[in-house]
Amino acid sequence: MTEQQKMQAAHHWNVLAQHQADQLLTTPLLRGRPLYIGGSGESTPFSDTFDSLLTSELVSKGGRVQTTETGAAKIGYKVQPIKHKDRGPIRAPEGALTTLAAGIAVATVPFNNWAEPALALIPLAAAADLFSGSWTSETNQEVVITTQATVGDQILYSSSNIYYINGGDSDHYSKSDKPARALRVTDQW
Repeated sequence: MTEQQKMQAAHHWNVLAQHQADQLLTTPLLRGRPLYIGGSGESTPFSDTFDSLLTSELVSKGGRVQTTETGAAKIGYKVQPIKHKDRGPIRAPEGALTTLAAGIAVATVPFNNWAEPALALIPLAAAADLFSGSWTSETNQEVVITTQATVGDQILYSSSNIYYINGGDSDHYSKSDKPARALRVTDQW
């Protein structure tokens, strides 16, 4: 199992903007170049906010941010929400760490006449089991955010970040899939 962050607050968007600003400003091919924030090309709560946050972070860190693209590296990003359809549990079952620690400790007891330091692992593993599941809820939705800097048709910087998101927040990252209802207009009663 690997660790993956969960994006669930505007503060997390700002943390991503800080990270991207640091990376962009330290990329050798972009050092000293003026930058233009081109965004994602679509208006969503995330993209509208991230444009502002990234601009603020770049400017506060000494970046040269322009309001026009002329002569600048264009900073854009792609946002890809993903909804998994058949996702199993993403954590080890409750009590797995306690069971593992107890098994290790009990297996070594006969060799050390009950003076086994591994017995101390049992309460620590129990605490880890108790508290680890309460920090992040399971979700079947993720978002991949790829930030790129381009000049013409050359990509000078590219970075992708993957986060879990709450199911109800998917509309922050993409426009609704529901087509607008057509309204029929007529001059007859």
